[in-house]
Amino acid sequence: MKGDFILESVLSNISGFVWGWPLLILLVGTGIFLTLRLGFLQFTMLPFALKQAFSRKQDKSSEGDISHFQALMTALAATIGTGNIAGVATAVFVGGPGAVLWMWISALFGMATKYAEAILAVKYRTVNSNGEMSGGPMYYLDKGLNMKWLGMIFAFFGAFAAFGIGNMVQSNSVADAVATFGIAPWITGLVLMVLTGLVILGGIKSIGRVTAFFVPVMALFYVIGGLIVLLMNIDLIPAAVSLIFSDAFSGEAVAGGAIGAVIRYGVARGVFSNEAGLGSAPIAAAAAKTDYPGRQALVSMTQVFIDTIVVCSITGIALVMGDLYMGDLNGAALTTATFEKFLGVPGALIVTVGLILFAYSTVLGWSYYGEKCFSYLFGDASIKYYRIVFVLAVFIGTTLKLNVVWLLADIFNGLMALPNLIGLLGLSGVVVAETKRFLEKVKEEKQEARSQGM
Repeated sequence: MKGDFILESVLSNISGFVWGWPLLILLVGTGIFLTLRLGFLQFTMLPFALKQAFSRKQDKSSEGDISHFQALMTALAATIGTGNIAGVATAVFVGGPGAVLWMWISALFGMATKYAEAILAVKYRTVNSNGEMSGGPMYYLDKGLNMKWLGMIFAFFGAFAAFGIGNMVQSNSVADAVATFGIAPWITGLVLMVLTGLVILGGIKSIGRVTAFFVPVMALFYVIGGLIVLLMNIDLIPAAVSLIFSDAFSGEAVAGGAIGAVIRYGVARGVFSNEAGLGSAPIAAAAAKTDYPGRQALVSMTQVFIDTIVVCSITGIALVMGDLYMGDLNGAALTTATFEKFLGVPGALIVTVGLILFAYSTVLGWSYYGEKCFSYLFGDASIKYYRIVFVLAVFIGTTLKLNVVWLLADIFNGLMALPNLIGLLGLSGVVVAETKRFLEKVKEEKQEARSQGM
């Protein structure tokens, strides 16, 4: 037991170092740099991007495995997870209400980062031996920067991070949530394992079909529940939002005036939730059918908006309104107690069911990320073995205490970001060039639409 404590302590210190100020500054700094180079594209093109993402007219003729919408839903499946419920609560508990504002700020700049990741993923993607698209940071580091060794480092961390943050941590959260209904963890594990296997053994096309249906349903379920909380207590919203803004620059509510804690936890939990800069989502973007890298990049950009500006905001504002963050509750328990305070038992049920759905969707999305990283290292033939082990790990995760796994996943996630950010900064000129090429195409399309309308 003492050895376990020492290991956890060491890993906790490493995690704290990896996710310290240098990485957070690099993450946000890269987003600011790309925002300036792209002329604030994430703001000016957001309406067009949302229209592209949810348009019924999806590109079916271009190269790729899945549609724009399916690629977006696969990425959202991976990112809309425990971070939206437990992660936001942790940010508010440790950093105070002001952390929510810093979460928003990191997301607004993170949209530019996500755009750049996706545009490079599509530009440098390749067709593997199975006839499927393969892309992501490992490929643009390899083919774009000619730094294959750095691509291999990213792929190594990505392949193993998937077993933590994208698998066992999630299945463990589901087992804990379902245990409140008196269901044993091993039963939950078996059911989850079967449900996961049925989807991911069919590859990205199967994952894309399932997430295209499943993710909008689960997201709407939680968003509607959260909006009910906000609208039924609309008189509390102005004071809550005012506190979020004032505390963001004072840190007085929880952090004892430690403004650094407010910023750090807001930024860190925002990145944990939307994954902008980690390099995970562009792996899904690379599979999309698209005529221009820029088109899919705009669609991918909306993921950060939906995940953080919409879903996390509902959780964050509700938590501040509930005013329970000064107590002993933290994580999912804090969000559950807050919703229960406003809606009673149905409120707690919304969070519990939301947590289960979010965690399962994360497993589906990350299974694809992990197998692509693994196949980059060991070849396409290794994918079937990775999938089998990944499915088995879902069961294992429900039956173990995962403090060490969680800490390792946290470290691997941070280490994924470093090579990816190097790639984004080094290839920013390519991002700008591809953007100009695509915006010319958009201009032509608008002119054609006008002429046809006349």
